[in-house]
Amino acid sequence: MRYHGVPGAEIIEAGIADLKAGRETIPALLVSIGAPRLRDLGLVVQGGFENPEHRLYERLAAEDPRAAHARYNAYLQRLVSFERAAACVR
Repeated sequence: MRYHGVPGAEIIEAGIADLKAGRETIPALLVSIGAPRLRDLGLVVQGGFENPEHRLYERLAAEDPRAAHARYNAYLQRLVSFERAAACVR
């Protein structure tokens, strides 16, 4: 990935690999949410999940209902941070 070293690159890279393999993981759902912007940045994002926002929140709530909202927002902030930094690198 040409965005190595950009904050959040590790989770985006994992999500892209998980999507390619058809795995529904937190990183894959996050990449599904950001797929249009990530593609605009030149990343190859194959596939995606329907309703990724809802699915991500459900997955986080299943792990820890009390922390789901905070974790959901933190993941979204990580995605946006990556997108902004990657746009600068580009």
